[in-house]
Amino acid sequence: MSKKTIFGLLSVLLVLGLVVGCAPKAPAVETPAEEAPAAEAPAAEKPATAKKMTFAIIHLQEGNPYFAVEENGVKEAAAELGVDFIFKGPATMDVASQIELVDSLIAQKVDVIGISAIDPNALVPLGQKAMNAGIKFFSWDSPVAKEGRLLHTDAAAPEALGRVEAQMMGKMLNYEGKVAVISAGATNENSNLWVKWIQEELKDPKYSKMELVEVTYGDDDYQKSYNLAQSLYKKYPDLKGFIAPTSVGIVAASKFIKDEGLTGKVFATGLGLPSEMKEYIKDGICLEMALWNPIDQGYLTIYISEALVNGKLTPKAGEKFTAGKLGELEVVDIGSGNLIVYQGQPKVFDQSNIDEFAAIF
Repeated sequence: MSKKTIFGLLSVLLVLGLVVGCAPKAPAVETPAEEAPAAEAPAAEKPATAKKMTFAIIHLQEGNPYFAVEENGVKEAAAELGVDFIFKGPATMDVASQIELVDSLIAQKVDVIGISAIDPNALVPLGQKAMNAGIKFFSWDSPVAKEGRLLHTDAAAPEALGRVEAQMMGKMLNYEGKVAVISAGATNENSNLWVKWIQEELKDPKYSKMELVEVTYGDDDYQKSYNLAQSLYKKYPDLKGFIAPTSVGIVAASKFIKDEGLTGKVFATGLGLPSEMKEYIKDGICLEMALWNPIDQGYLTIYISEALVNGKLTPKAGEKFTAGKLGELEVVDIGSGNLIVYQGQPKVFDQSNIDEFAAIF
């Protein structure tokens, strides 16, 4: 401290002393010793308000009703844990746009990024960049390759989802006839795995009279998927069914069947939202379809985020954690360090339960 500062402080203290000395004195009041007021303890400093964590959950495409449903679960879990969240996706299923979005979140220094990847390999460098910056980075729904993330969380095992789609189609057609697949994007690893298991299931001898004529990609775009259904039926006029492992594709194929007056002649199945497929299930266009609860899937992304950022998940195979209302879940290694957390088994919807679930999602 400089001399000038010290002299300034002494001057202030001297003036204060004079003011106090000149003030009229109040009459003394004798206080019994036992009642003398205790000296006030210095006020404790208020702890600094902890910064709320921000979890960024990135999906495939804005405007897709499936992700709008999932956001309800994200909101629910974020409220339970007291965290902030960002839930968004690119305007279209464009890898470059998703990369740009994630790069901006890294610059914002969010605490966690969970992403449903349009392309599993394109996001690897960005995932590594995020983790090097201290951001927990994982994938959900559609995985990033394992080199670019800590773990992946999925609704159900790809094998279970793929096989159940082929099984439902087989029952509808009495295991006879030509079928085509209208999938999501060609680089979408999740839907590609489901298609792989559809094809694997169809190798069973009981499907010997069924033929998978073509696998097409509608990029989760309704009009493109509808046009594919139209062109596939024109190309294969004896086509009996569409399998769509995408909530957009199954609605588009069902609408095409209805528009063309093919109800009872051509069938659709796959993965869909009950609220969007209720009409077609009741009309007999889709006798059965499957899915999981997308609200719970969104909910799980937030609990995964919280477990990662607070060290409840390292992650490593065999670790268990509690995911709120979903209970205890476990990290499994499906091979070569590919760590997955599964939400549960697929749920089948038909006329017996569609009303109940259409009211939920």
